[in-house]
Amino acid sequence: MNSMASPSGHSVSHQVTKGSSSNLAIAFFPLPREKRSAMTALYAFCRCVDDIADNVDVAIEERKNLLKEWQQNIRSACADASFSSHLPVIAELTPWIHRYQLSFEDFNDLIEGMEMDLHLNRYSTWKDLEAYCYRVASTVGLLSIRIFGYQVPSARRYAFHLGQALQLTNILRDIRDDAMLQRIYLPLELLSQLDISETEVIECRIPKAKLADLVEKMSAVASKHYQMAREALSPLDRPNMIASEMMANLYWRLLKKIKSQPQDLLRPEKIRLSKATKISVIMQSVIFHRWSLRNLSYGSFGDLEPSKR
Repeated sequence: MNSMASPSGHSVSHQVTKGSSSNLAIAFFPLPREKRSAMTALYAFCRCVDDIADNVDVAIEERKNLLKEWQQNIRSACADASFSSHLPVIAELTPWIHRYQLSFEDFNDLIEGMEMDLHLNRYSTWKDLEAYCYRVASTVGLLSIRIFGYQVPSARRYAFHLGQALQLTNILRDIRDDAMLQRIYLPLELLSQLDISETEVIECRIPKAKLADLVEKMSAVASKHYQMAREALSPLDRPNMIASEMMANLYWRLLKKIKSQPQDLLRPEKIRLSKATKISVIMQSVIFHRWSLRNLSYGSFGDLEPSKR
């Protein structure tokens, strides 16, 4: 399948993915070439709509219009394999949509999640937050497993729970960055339970003990989703899920690091995994995949000592 090339000779989707610091790009490398290209196009789509929603230099109404344009184009791309979008990333994604039967419903839910960021900056309950995480993260998982390939229906539960787990990990890591945008993705009912005010979150001055409690509570919910994802993944489908399992391991270790040093969440420097840790996770995932073994290294805080790396 041909894709549009940027001046550098690479597809636009490749350039978008390469320019991102996301761990997702790392997870694509073990995939067969065709699936890697499809995932690169899918990731570029997700990255672009996310960037539109987060671009505070553009008026909200204009961002709404841009998301609507992407929504209309992806609808047309899903409906007609011959559709030629003027948006290069969608043009590159279109053949893969039909090769892997990607669902417009999932794309639409994803865009609706991005639209939520334009008019919602608080989530009252865990249920409200789960609905948001479904739209912006679980949908990506549901699209991805179609590309990876699966036989057992429980793979959809795997995608749902892993999406929830990864997004909750992101929410914890990005507390400070979101506060700078006047956004709070922590459930307000949890803040009330812990006697943490919205002002303390926005001003990044949550008392140390309360911050530790907050991380403990959020980590417990994320951990449950990691566990449920692992339990939902059938041995029949495990060999195809190397990329998502790599993501699960990377983000699990990130969550463990956050849990071990919660005070760092409010500092300017974002908590990250070291290159050594990432390489270790990649190698471990490849080995488990090669020997078709079940990866037991995420989902239980008792599996390893808290990471200090």
